[in-house]
Amino acid sequence: MDANDLKFTWNEITQGVTSNVSTSDDGNTSPTMVFSVIGDSDSFVPRPWPKTVFQTALIEAAKSGGETWILYNGKKHGLSKVVREAYKNYEDIEFKTRAAKNKISDPDRHVKLVNIAGKEVSQNTSEKTTEFKTTLGEGQEFLLNFEKFVSEQDVSFFSQQMDTKMPVPIAIIVCEGDIETIAHISKALQHKLPVIIMKGSGMAADLVVDYLENKNLLRKKASILLGIRFDDTTYQELKKHLKSIDKAKDLVGVFDLERDDPLMLSNIVGETVVSCWSIESTLQSYTNEGVKIPKHDKSSFHSDVSHTEVNENTNKGSSLAWKLLRRNFVSPEEKIIYQVLEGFKESKPYVLNPKYSTPTSLPLYFYFGYQLLQELELIEECGPVLLLEALKANRCDYVRVLLDRGVHLKMINLPELYEQAVSCQKCKFKRKDCLHMQWILKQIQEKQAKKLCHEYRSMMKKRIKHGNQQNAKYIVEELSELSVSVADAATGLCRKLLRYKEYSTDEFSEKEKSPTINVNLKDTTISDILLWAIFANRKELAEICWLRGDNHLLTGLVCSAILRKLSKKASNVKEQILSIDLEEHSKLFEERCISIMDSMYQEDSQHAIDLMDDEAVVWGIHSSPLTFAYENFMYDVVAHTCSQKYINIKWYNNLAPDLVPFLQGCLEARGRSHRGYYSRMKRYLYDFWNGVDLLSYALLIVALFVRHVHQSKPFTDARRIYALSLLVMYLRFLEVFLIHRKLGPTLIMIKEMLKDLLRFLFIAVFVVLGVGIYYHTNLWPDYEAMWDGGWQNWRIWTILYYPYWQLYAEINLDHLDGSNESNCTSVTSADSSKCPREDWTVQAIAAIYMLFSNFLLVNLVIAMFSYTFERVQENSEKLWRFERYTVINDYDWRIPSPINLVFLPYRLFRYLAKHDCCSPHCKQISILEQKKKEKRKREKNEAYQRSLQKITALRNHSKL
Repeated sequence: MDANDLKFTWNEITQGVTSNVSTSDDGNTSPTMVFSVIGDSDSFVPRPWPKTVFQTALIEAAKSGGETWILYNGKKHGLSKVVREAYKNYEDIEFKTRAAKNKISDPDRHVKLVNIAGKEVSQNTSEKTTEFKTTLGEGQEFLLNFEKFVSEQDVSFFSQQMDTKMPVPIAIIVCEGDIETIAHISKALQHKLPVIIMKGSGMAADLVVDYLENKNLLRKKASILLGIRFDDTTYQELKKHLKSIDKAKDLVGVFDLERDDPLMLSNIVGETVVSCWSIESTLQSYTNEGVKIPKHDKSSFHSDVSHTEVNENTNKGSSLAWKLLRRNFVSPEEKIIYQVLEGFKESKPYVLNPKYSTPTSLPLYFYFGYQLLQELELIEECGPVLLLEALKANRCDYVRVLLDRGVHLKMINLPELYEQAVSCQKCKFKRKDCLHMQWILKQIQEKQAKKLCHEYRSMMKKRIKHGNQQNAKYIVEELSELSVSVADAATGLCRKLLRYKEYSTDEFSEKEKSPTINVNLKDTTISDILLWAIFANRKELAEICWLRGDNHLLTGLVCSAILRKLSKKASNVKEQILSIDLEEHSKLFEERCISIMDSMYQEDSQHAIDLMDDEAVVWGIHSSPLTFAYENFMYDVVAHTCSQKYINIKWYNNLAPDLVPFLQGCLEARGRSHRGYYSRMKRYLYDFWNGVDLLSYALLIVALFVRHVHQSKPFTDARRIYALSLLVMYLRFLEVFLIHRKLGPTLIMIKEMLKDLLRFLFIAVFVVLGVGIYYHTNLWPDYEAMWDGGWQNWRIWTILYYPYWQLYAEINLDHLDGSNESNCTSVTSADSSKCPREDWTVQAIAAIYMLFSNFLLVNLVIAMFSYTFERVQENSEKLWRFERYTVINDYDWRIPSPINLVFLPYRLFRYLAKHDCCSPHCKQISILEQKKKEKRKREKNEAYQRSLQKITALRNHSKL
């Protein structure tokens, strides 16, 4: 085979798939991954195989490889048709209606399909796809030589600045096939080319797998799988190739089409390629024999530094990345290394399922990038860019390792992280709606959502538009300001979603607002990455960041609440799949928190109980775990043993009849909720007993007004309203029975059934009103005085009277047939309109209404009561504990009447002292008391509680 033909084909493909496209910043046009799909043959065995699994696995692995070529034979039928259909599906999914416009050389097309047959192949109209066709070469021999030629080419995985050339990774994918395919595999393995066999595709592929598993069945399997008659020469030739394959079986990967997940192919390809490159004989074609690996010193990275011999006791230079690099490169400075790794940002790593991701999964530049930094001892200094790409690509394995090595994400990279993982790339933010996370965040607060999702993109577009005209220092300063605003916008959205006010002490504010010399060099905290992972719904990364943070219990509860709120927002915009996924993520965090509480209680019960009241600040939300769980209706957390033990301490040890705590409660305005006023008011009204409270207050005020202002005689209305107010107060007193273990669940059932009853009445009112109007219209058609007299005599009460009592089986047929004239005047009277008229349709409607109301509506409400009873009974203990906390927390600060009249003015004075509307003297009092509280807080053993949380979390979730 002429080497010039191979080089010509390589240049032809390289130019064809990149024509009219400007090369990247590093000048590299070589692919970062090449797949050669072989196995086209005339099958004599009619065996169907899961082609869809193969197509999905091939495309997903190709997308993971970065800039990937897929080489195939380009035949009309068989395996080539399967590959062509797979690529067409990739075009349709990736480019949708724009597939025809995106040519093979389009920069957005990161996967290229290359027809290596060397001739035009006719295709049906329905099979047309964008591909590149070579003009030279045909047959297995040319393809094998070209595969070898590709493996000897170089690709800059990072940048031309460092001259870190490495061989182009290539993998041979085998499906179906015949004896020629087996010969191709044997010769490829002799050249140390990795081979991936699709087990389950039949024919030669399955024959090779079966031979590697059991050599004794070759004669039987060969005839069955290939469907041909062997002569002795052919059989011996086949056996010879299979023996050669068996000797190099460590270079063969197997993908089971029947069992393996399609995303696993990326991992299998990566492992096989690395395995091939790790063999010393392969490395000789890329390195100079006898060259010693230098021992690098970070302080001497200059362009004139030559290689020196490495100490025999060190393992520097032993990594695969070092051995595959060109021996003629010069050791770069740290600045050059950082610029090299910035080339990662030009890549498009596919987001993998972390369940199937390993360090050698595609794309391989993660694997080599980490090894390169490890050899140069620049993990901490230059690792942030690698960490950024690992976060975007969901590569949890590299994220864990880099964080363990002390790598921190730079604050200036935070906007890019949100733009890549949270923003919708192709949806217009203002022009139309979409069903992505950015639209959900927009429903919370549009201004903050725009900062997260679109300002970085707009800034990058301006940067590209102006080119080098913009000052580099100005760009860095602009990005630095944006990174701070993005971090603030993220925490602001978090608080807005949960309706909490931002908490900040003077010390906290100074820390946050203190100017930094260079924000570009400032590191993000692990909580910043955690909040990004929550908004991006990256479950694995969120858990990794949560385990490395502080205040695990409160942070986990806040994460759970955010995800639950986002789930409801997604449901409101009819994004049900995302809503369910967010809800499941929320439950994961709540389960983790409950697991921590269980383990801590077993390890140290007293500190576990105290921790429930330990206040902390998470993303500007100031609260304690128990208070936050109660405010966000986390029943399982409030009902936990730790929470109930803390509640028992408050109830039995800190309340009346102990006089001292009672007086302290009277003097101190307790309650540490830092939610917004709207949220607190909404939560207050949500409580059933508070609603009864407000009703009793309203009735009392109305009664006083009627009695003393309206001056009605003989005060009948005032007496009635007073009596009604007293009745409501009696009902309000029932709340105290919630403390009782037996009576409490019964009261909860009654309260929940009242909600069902109100829903039923809402429906019943419309039915009753409609039927009553029909009765009245036909019995008294000439009646006009609807609103004459006092409100007690309005005709609306008559309209509602009969259909309402019919709900309880009071038929009143003597009134509905028009025969009852007891209140009727003479016909000649001017008031004859009061006399009822006979109408048979009224009785017919009454019959239908009675059937509908008594059999359907009444039984419906009974069924609702039964369901509510079973639901409350099933969770009675949990609901009772939650309501019990409500009562105890309420009476912890409530002062009973009329004693509250004495202490309320003082409490009002104390409230004003905490706000700017008070005098400096009052502020001084507040500051002194705040210092006393901080002193008491410092006296607690908070360090031990934080450490206990961390140890427990790591033990329960062994992810690090």
